[in-house]
Amino acid sequence: MKPEAASSLLPSIDGARLWASLMDLAQIGATPKGGVCRIALTDGDRAGRDQFVAWCKAAGLAVRIDEVGNIFARRDGTDPAARAVATGSHIDTQPTGGKFDGNFGVLAGLEVMRTLNDQGIRTRAPLEVVVWTNEEGSRFTPVMMGSGAFAGVFAPDFIRSQKDVGGATVGDELARIQYRGEQACGDVPGGMYAGYFEAHIEQGPVLEDAQLPIGIVSGALGQQWYDVTVTGMDAHAGPTPMPLRHDAMLASARMIDEVNRIALAEAPHGRGTVGYVNVKPNSRNVIPGAVSFSVDFRNAAQDGLDRMDAAMRASFPAIAAGCKCDVEIKQVVKFEPCAFDAACVSSVRQAAQELGLAHMDVVSGAGHDAVYVAQVAPAGMIFVPCKNGISHNEIEDALPEHITAGGNVLLRAMLAMAGVESRG
Repeated sequence: MKPEAASSLLPSIDGARLWASLMDLAQIGATPKGGVCRIALTDGDRAGRDQFVAWCKAAGLAVRIDEVGNIFARRDGTDPAARAVATGSHIDTQPTGGKFDGNFGVLAGLEVMRTLNDQGIRTRAPLEVVVWTNEEGSRFTPVMMGSGAFAGVFAPDFIRSQKDVGGATVGDELARIQYRGEQACGDVPGGMYAGYFEAHIEQGPVLEDAQLPIGIVSGALGQQWYDVTVTGMDAHAGPTPMPLRHDAMLASARMIDEVNRIALAEAPHGRGTVGYVNVKPNSRNVIPGAVSFSVDFRNAAQDGLDRMDAAMRASFPAIAAGCKCDVEIKQVVKFEPCAFDAACVSSVRQAAQELGLAHMDVVSGAGHDAVYVAQVAPAGMIFVPCKNGISHNEIEDALPEHITAGGNVLLRAMLAMAGVESRG
């Protein structure tokens, strides 16, 4: 039978089943406030992985695991020479995480497979759904380590040697939870993916504010993180006159305000955040002699990040000198801006249009596994709204109709690339 147009054959996913799977997975590591604590490579993560693998095997998918614990579940196509079309995300969470971050992308991929089984639809290319190891980075660093190893950014030995605060290594914990596989990172049967699609909640307020159910993700903001240390002089708060102080906190406060100004100058895609501050000696009647803080800069273009970096490096020493202090700036993370594959982005847009779903182009402000996968395969993302834009929080929430809409867009985008061979 000749391949037929996907749009003439495609059913809709079972939105109720997808929602029920999300709620079932959320019971593993459920928190009293309605969230999820399923930190990477803990017993909770093992239980979540076991549940996913059991669901995949029940759907007739072939499961394999690579050397850093990434899980791949494959549905064969009719063409043994065709490269697979993949989807996926992560199921590890923040300590006070929610039900949808990462989990939606994984279970939407599983629902695509279940729907094709229900309808007897065969694709020309194989399909895969992936669970990437330790996307969150809340226990082990670096973040997105599984997809990073898959893309060749990190060596598997380096990943397995990383330790948590208690000294346990990734390699030891993978072995302990029985998810250290034999497959080499990046070794995909039949060759690297023809395309990769990741469905995700937006983790921001843009779609909800626009009252739109689908975001067509064109790329992701680049990120540069810094550790900043300001050094002054501890001194008694009473006897030391204001003009004679070496106040590291005063200098830091002015620098933090400058971070905000730098980001505002890069509207609409500039972001500047200070999320961590440590003050020494941290006593109410002592002028602080040392302050360390983080800086997180994000921008859609590398030249924008370069301008933000230059502005910080020009202004911080001047601010420090004005407060009779010294400053040290150390860059600790760099993710270049990511532009997703034009064909994948177009496929997502076409799927939304065919379904009659209102949509808009968006840029992801957060990092996702798709950013690393995009370095080795064509990739794209689908966003759906989350309530009040809140994520990494136990109250993270989404509407069932938006979850269903995102799943249906994923179904169509994957099949447009994989090809519908027959319907039995």
